[in-house]
Amino acid sequence: MSIKRPTIVIVGGGAGGLALATQLGHKLGKKQYADIILIDKNRNHIWKPLLHEVATGSLDADLDGVVYSAHAAKHHFRFILGEFIALDAHQHTLTLKPLLGDNQQQILPERHVQYDKLVLAVGSVSNDFNTPGVKEHCFFLDSHAQAENFQHALLDNFTRIHQSNHTSQPLNIAIVGGGATGVELSAELYHVTQLLKMYGMNNMTANQLQISLVEAGPRILPALSERIASAAKRELLKLGVTVLENTQVASASKSAFTTVQQTTIPADIKVWAAGVKAPDFIRDLNIFELTRNNQIQVNSYLQSTVDNQIYVIGDCCAFTQADGSIVPPRAQSAHQMAQCVQHNLIATVFDRPLKQFTYQDHGSLVNLSQFTAVGNLMGSLTKNSFFIEGKIARLMYVSLYRMHQRAIHGSLRTFILWLSEKMLKIVRPKMKLH
Repeated sequence: MSIKRPTIVIVGGGAGGLALATQLGHKLGKKQYADIILIDKNRNHIWKPLLHEVATGSLDADLDGVVYSAHAAKHHFRFILGEFIALDAHQHTLTLKPLLGDNQQQILPERHVQYDKLVLAVGSVSNDFNTPGVKEHCFFLDSHAQAENFQHALLDNFTRIHQSNHTSQPLNIAIVGGGATGVELSAELYHVTQLLKMYGMNNMTANQLQISLVEAGPRILPALSERIASAAKRELLKLGVTVLENTQVASASKSAFTTVQQTTIPADIKVWAAGVKAPDFIRDLNIFELTRNNQIQVNSYLQSTVDNQIYVIGDCCAFTQADGSIVPPRAQSAHQMAQCVQHNLIATVFDRPLKQFTYQDHGSLVNLSQFTAVGNLMGSLTKNSFFIEGKIARLMYVSLYRMHQRAIHGSLRTFILWLSEKMLKIVRPKMKLH
């Protein structure tokens, strides 16, 4: 049987893209059935649901991240560092922006990459809804770099309060967006203030922290059940978070948010985590059928509706289910889509039939740092879900990350990583202080 050797290019090394590149590397790249290329504008991968921990210093991405180039060498695919800016679907060519160094000097010029099959896994970014002042005055948590920028600002403020003679002045942090990111970040911030006394910052306590969580809708966690939202709100209030529901932000300034009701929410640090959309450059390509959030419309095989040589997975994918709803932008969605596209790309190489995508909702979990977790899991025998919270929910939340690691490292390496993490905790600081 004659085997084609196509070039499969994956743009975006997030939860779905990295898992897909890894599995295709083993199943096609290793035996040279195909050339697998992963493109990302960052050098390393961090699981996006953990970015709020990077932002608070609870997680050191330099130690816990995956370096794409090293991972590619081990798993039989190639990695190209670059930012995707243009696509010629007729010529099967994508364009990468010139690569610049830290001093803004050009390292590489604009480049072009040929493909036979293309997978877009470019993820999502926060949607600021063109709210005045947000881009200029707010932190976003869409990437490792943004999370580290927030962490540096947080450390600066911790140091300012600890070394100030006026310790009665609290640190005001306002987070717009009561989804999972906003809720988890609120709890994680209280957790790190408890750790500070271990490192001599006794003046910067949880009492010096005032967090406002702002949600435009009637309740936080609008995508989850009311029971989960109520449990999460109860725990946040217990920590000391001010939860402001039915509160829409009209503008942001250097020192505060202003609501549509013309009230002011003072903030030394402002975070915008309200809503997501696919990056605007997807819209600017003028190629695909899109939703209002720039997500790319796909068919039942996860191929774009305008070109069946282009697959789409993850947050930038708009897959419409039988009930008319679009699959939610979650890590579990990205992994399931990656598995389906993996099957279909292998099927294409070996001239086998494609498989239609079906989304299975396994439930949702919200982690409130070391304090607790809440969520629901879907039963495997019925379509009913059951509510969980406390230590069991935290254990299940941690297991989600282990499942992600297993998808990209395999079972043995994941166990070794877990073991090394346990050993490093003995000598490693519990939070990043630089």
